[in-house]
Amino acid sequence: MRAGLRWLGLVILALALDACAKTEAPIAGVPAPASPPAASVATATAPGVRVIATGLAHPWAVAILPGDAGFLVTERPGRLRRIAPNGTVSAPLAGVPAVFAQGQGGLLDVVLDPGFADNRRIWLSFAEPGEDGTAGTAVATATLGEDALNDVHVLYRQVPKLAGGAHFGSRIAFDGKGHVFISQGERNQKAMAQDLDVLQGKLVRLNLDGTMPADNPWAGAPGVRRVVWSYGHRNMQGLAVDPRSGRLWQSEHGPRGGDELNLPEPAKNYGWPVISNGMDYATGRPYPETRGREAPGMEQPYHAWEQSPGLSGMAFLTGHPGSPWNDSLFLGALAQQALIRLQLDGDRIVGEERLLADRGERIRDVRVAPDGTVYVLTDADNGRLLALTPPTGD
Repeated sequence: MRAGLRWLGLVILALALDACAKTEAPIAGVPAPASPPAASVATATAPGVRVIATGLAHPWAVAILPGDAGFLVTERPGRLRRIAPNGTVSAPLAGVPAVFAQGQGGLLDVVLDPGFADNRRIWLSFAEPGEDGTAGTAVATATLGEDALNDVHVLYRQVPKLAGGAHFGSRIAFDGKGHVFISQGERNQKAMAQDLDVLQGKLVRLNLDGTMPADNPWAGAPGVRRVVWSYGHRNMQGLAVDPRSGRLWQSEHGPRGGDELNLPEPAKNYGWPVISNGMDYATGRPYPETRGREAPGMEQPYHAWEQSPGLSGMAFLTGHPGSPWNDSLFLGALAQQALIRLQLDGDRIVGEERLLADRGERIRDVRVAPDGTVYVLTDADNGRLLALTPPTGD
């Protein structure tokens, strides 16, 4: 009997680790999403797909280096590698901060600084180990060398650090106005997402030197973490700025049946866990903390999915009017093992297409190069970097 209970507990824990283990079946009784499902769209011919590199250990993020310099790729166990345009994978770069590589923790996002061409600066997010087995999301900057990182400096630390290996987030995005946004998770401590005195479940906004912007919404408020931009988030693993408008978009893992997109605004409360479209993995019913789909003072998601794709990674493709993918938002889907393309008309989502769904690979990250090539990372023991080119016509 005791062995059976232990087995049941392990099953429930595995399901709860961020809806990413497998594609879920439709759930009876799950509330309808906040926005209507987007119309299915598809181009007449399949995109071109090219394998650039293989043998990556659970790659988490890819940054496209300028010119013909290739790519930087993080591996969740704590390694940062260069990948040449011909697919050659380097040895791990030295100087990477120590990471908490347990559960969903490890080395997470990598992005180039807005001034990278001059300063060679990169940004990394990671699960930082603390005392007594605790950990929290952190962000560091470093100067990129040929085979090592130099001048590593941690600019941000989530406090307090907590035990457990779930819900670290994390993505990094720049607004083009001297600020950086950092997404993170609530570390599977649901109530913390509503507590403004802690950083779990918060979207953070900093100056590029790590200081607090004077115009943050709670810059002068007592009893509030003043770096907070918005709150009530669960586990944010997608973050990108629309090049057309400069507007920030964010995606997060909901519970079972609650993945969502938001356009986060300052001081707004996005509701988790008080409101949600999702369900408890163990019971198929709302969590005890969840009152329903809406509550006063809490924002509805901009777009939601009734069946959780397991969203991770986000990138816009704009400025290519001749491409059938122009004005698209791409999102990785871990649970549903696909690359999601949302067709946009301004901010309106007017269509949805699933790409790479026949390959059976978890899509962890997506980035778009200036020439319109879409780069994708697959999350596996033998992860891959893929390049996609748009179809040649409708």
